[in-house]
Amino acid sequence: MVDTNELRGIIAKNGKTQTDVAKMLNITPKTFYSRMKKGVFGSDEIQIMINELNINNPMEIFFVAEVTL
Repeated sequence: MVDTNELRGIIAKNGKTQTDVAKMLNITPKTFYSRMKKGVFGSDEIQIMINELNINNPMEIFFVAEVTL
C-alpha cells in the first residue's frame, strides 16, 4: 500500500503536479488518480517515480503496511 499523502507531498516538493507524474509514467491522469486512490502502483512505475522525484526513502512511501483494526 502506498502512503499517498507522503507521495503527494513529494510530488509538490518537486514542483510537479499529479498530471505531470502521470505523463512521466506514460499513463493518463485518470489512471494515475485511480492508482493513487487504490494506493497501488506497478514496480516499473514505482522505480520511475523514485528516480524522477528523487525519493530517498521509497520503503516508507511505497511499501507501507495497511493497518486493520
